[in-house]
Amino acid sequence: MSKQSGSQSHMQSHAQTNAQSRVGAWTAMIVGSLYFLIPLLATFEFSLRMRRGTYSFDAYQVVLSDSHFQASFGYSILMALLTIVVGVLLVVPTAYWVQLRLPKLRGIVEFITLLPLVVPAIVIVFGYLRIYNSSSILPLTSNERATDLLLVFGYVTLSLPYMYRAVDAGLRAVDIRSLTEAAECLGANWPTILFKVIFPNIRSGILSGAFLTFAVVIGEFTIASLLDRPAFGPYLQLIGANRAYEPSALAIIAFAVTWASMGLIQVFGSARTLASQKP
Repeated sequence: MSKQSGSQSHMQSHAQTNAQSRVGAWTAMIVGSLYFLIPLLATFEFSLRMRRGTYSFDAYQVVLSDSHFQASFGYSILMALLTIVVGVLLVVPTAYWVQLRLPKLRGIVEFITLLPLVVPAIVIVFGYLRIYNSSSILPLTSNERATDLLLVFGYVTLSLPYMYRAVDAGLRAVDIRSLTEAAECLGANWPTILFKVIFPNIRSGILSGAFLTFAVVIGEFTIASLLDRPAFGPYLQLIGANRAYEPSALAIIAFAVTWASMGLIQVFGSARTLASQKP
């Protein structure tokens, strides 16, 4: 009898503990959501007040019809795509080789990839201007196309911590050693192994890194401004310094585009995963 009562009390105590943990988790989630959503809703509400006395989408119409917005946003999207391509081609082989052949260098590589979080962007861009000015051996600021290339390199540097960790997590989730050995037994060379075996198996990690890189590029201001490139960040700062309602509309548009991109990445990633699981 005493054993049964002790067991019942233990089960009740366990149930109460689970209930309290669920309440705590829901409370934290609600507080975090409110902390995130309230400023966003306030920004959206303010962006609708351009027409006095009523709500309207006039600020959005003004922004979307502005040729400078279209040019700057298109330019940033192009730079983001180039940054993603360069970042993937740089990070995936490096992370793959470190995990497969050079595990002792893992700490050094992780330290190097964390440096962009420690070194401010303004220091990085001043270093670029010092090294690659028009009088240097590699004058990457002598014309617009070369400066665009330098901007892409700067964006790759800024997004390196996020891209590397996303790819590294994807590589850790699969047995790359067994995949590599199986591909070698079938006669595959290293480019074939990398692009036809490793890349498809870490697709989710690459997509996560691509999304984070896209978000970094779209919101970046310092490097694009000091290199005098027509990116979205400097345009947003210019509008914010001279307008009232348009900056709020731009912030909502940038937020919507970023989350739409994340949603599309999740959709395509899930679709390819389901397709690969079908017999």
